Amino acid sequence: MQIWVDADACPKAIKEVLFRAAERTKTPLILVANQTLNAPKSAFIRMLRVNRGFDVADNEIVKQLTPGDLVITSDIPLAAEVIAKGGHALNPRGELYDKGTIGSRLNMRDFLDTMRASGEHTGGPAPLSQSERRAFANHLDRFLMAKTQRR
Repeated sequence: MQIWVDADACPKAIKEVLFRAAERTKTPLILVANQTLNAPKSAFIRMLRVNRGFDVADNEIVKQLTPGDLVITSDIPLAAEVIAKGGHALNPRGELYDKGTIGSRLNMRDFLDTMRASGEHTGGPAPLSQSERRAFANHLDRFLMAKTQRR
């Protein structure tokens, strides 16, 4: 099992949680981005730099993903592809997507896209709160513990 990070948009605080978790659990962590990012030197953390372009990082994650891998992303369509391929998707705010929730999340995303296209200002996401960071760390820990117990 590996952890893939849609790293261009992943908040720094979440990356730091991921770095510590990868080291602690000896789980491979791959940061996928179209630019070089700062990451600690580690046998468990690596950077995969992709070309710039629409969905290039997302497509690379889906291409290399194996069933059971975890992907950290706030991109709903990417999360849907990950789930369809047998992976797991966790967003930086601590929401674990699954087959039962991803459809409604895609519908809401499409609805908001339609609203924005018609000129409606829907606003962007709020800054990441401390409780959301905790929720993310808790979901990540539970996920990694469950995977470790199955080995």
